Amino acid sequence: MRGEPADLDEEQLVRRVARGDRRAFEELYRRTSPWLTVRLRRRCADDQIVAEVLQETYLAVWRAADAFAGAAAGGTAVGWLWTIAARRLIDAFRRRAHHATPPLAAAPAPSMAADEEVLDGVVGDEVGDALRRLAPELRQVLQAMVLDGLTVRETSVLLGVPEGTVKTRARRARIAMREALA
Repeated sequence: MRGEPADLDEEQLVRRVARGDRRAFEELYRRTSPWLTVRLRRRCADDQIVAEVLQETYLAVWRAADAFAGAAAGGTAVGWLWTIAARRLIDAFRRRAHHATPPLAAAPAPSMAADEEVLDGVVGDEVGDALRRLAPELRQVLQAMVLDGLTVRETSVLLGVPEGTVKTRARRARIAMREALA
């Protein structure tokens, strides 16, 4: 791969990071850390936890960039980053729960602009519209399980609701999506 890091896409940057290219890592961080921070803050209002998770995420990226399968496995670099971050966030929640200090609930957002922007980039117009019409608690479960690839248990920890509630909301969301797309 030739070219300056600023000229490369995220997947190419991760490939260069795997070879120890610090400039590529800096460019990847510059491009992805703002939206990753927003997504983490949507799920956790504790700035200290968000900062720790962000640091752990990029440390993991630096150490394990060679494990990124990319387009060959049907994934994207930003999807891979989010998966790492989401799992680190769940780990942080578990650590806090273990020390008897529950994490702060995510602050209610005044708008869904960040999530809608992500949805627009991931799903088509009809599906995106149907997702946006879902009740927020149903949309959160679908985003965590389908878009973020989390398990029921991970989604339960992330959203702070029992696993049974996650399963019920996922079922209700699938029914509502089916009806909206019929």
